[in-house]
Amino acid sequence: EVQLVESGGGLVQPGGSLRLSCAASGFTFSSDSMSWVRQAPGKGLEGVSSIDSGGGRTYYADSVKGRFSISRDNAKNTLYLQLNSLKTEDTAMYYCAKGWLYGGRWYGSLRGQGTQVTVSS
Repeated sequence: EVQLVESGGGLVQPGGSLRLSCAASGFTFSSDSMSWVRQAPGKGLEGVSSIDSGGGRTYYADSVKGRFSISRDNAKNTLYLQLNSLKTEDTAMYYCAKGWLYGGRWYGSLRGQGTQVTVSS
């Protein structure tokens, strides 16, 4: 079964940090670019970050540049997103997604169920 399973979300105070993980199975993870996208309440899907199959090229949305860091471990079929200096506006459901963000948008067909990140004092 092809699936992506996220974990690591939670409630954190402004300025805090979280590390999200995404376990991939059912496809050749090491051959595909991967992304993180998010959806805040009442808003559309927003592209956050992408990483190419080898981990050598990355992309970040302007809203998270310098604060978030994407990485992957192809031996473990796992994608990561390190979230630092979190702001209340980062509150959203975060999804792991197969594919690259083009023009900051995700056009793929496979994403996980999501993990909730809530930034609040």
